[in-house]
Amino acid sequence: MKLGLVTDSLAHLSFPEAAAVCRKLGLEQVELGCGNWSPAPHIDLNALTTDAGKRRELLDTLESNGLTISALNCSGNPLFPGEKGVRDRDVVEKTFLLSEQLGLKTVVMMSGLPGGCAEDRTPTWIVTSWPPETESILRYQWEVAIPQWEKLVAQAKRHGVERIALEFHGWQLVNNVENLRRLQSAVGMTVGVNMDPSHLFWMGADPLAMIDALSDCIYHVHIKDVRTEPASAVNTMLDTKGVLEFKTRSWNFVTPGTGHDEAWWRRFVEALRATGYDGPLSIEQEDYTIPVMDALEQGSALLHRVTA
Repeated sequence: MKLGLVTDSLAHLSFPEAAAVCRKLGLEQVELGCGNWSPAPHIDLNALTTDAGKRRELLDTLESNGLTISALNCSGNPLFPGEKGVRDRDVVEKTFLLSEQLGLKTVVMMSGLPGGCAEDRTPTWIVTSWPPETESILRYQWEVAIPQWEKLVAQAKRHGVERIALEFHGWQLVNNVENLRRLQSAVGMTVGVNMDPSHLFWMGADPLAMIDALSDCIYHVHIKDVRTEPASAVNTMLDTKGVLEFKTRSWNFVTPGTGHDEAWWRRFVEALRATGYDGPLSIEQEDYTIPVMDALEQGSALLHRVTA
């Protein structure tokens, strides 16, 4: 396994500066956001896909810091109704192209979420089977999703992308094992999982059980923790407060080891190894309760210990 970082957390730094931080932390890889929900602080898709010299400059910066790219990330909503979905899908296709140009085989994404009917202008997330109209909404969403994902998988294959690693997340059509298998049955095993335990914690799943259930299609791993807060006792884990309102939220993204202890993270790594996974462990720093460099130093140090 190689330890890496989603460089969005270093958006305040230039790419050479971010690469130097990764080197200092003893990391080996970077995961680069290409747009959509990422601000793409270190990637200019249009420039890189059209200028071989800029691609060479990117790779030279990485090489001089002993780094490689684990994956490109274009997480967004390719199923969003209307023009927003068109724009997100454009970023996805350009990310596939850049992956091909850089010789990469894995792209990290999310499944997206359609509206609840043909007239909707925004997505609708269904989390229960009642009231009865929720079932008709879900049927419609899968009818929309499968043809679009057939097109996305075909695009990926044309660009030599072999693995699309979907992150299970709220407000996504695919957010658990059953839904991923349903999509795979329609579009094939190009689609697998980006195993990020943080979202699984707040959605009530067991990441270790999920690793076992998805042992054949873990294509990428994010390292991020969640801490359940006292407010959850009365407000539930379905929290709609912004992540910067961390003092009053029911749960928060936190540095690995501060939501679940080091022993848990050691079991997480052991469970991945038991499946044969030998891919990236990519730190996704979204702990807003402490300074970013403190979080990165603590998180990378824990990873070094549990993978030793």
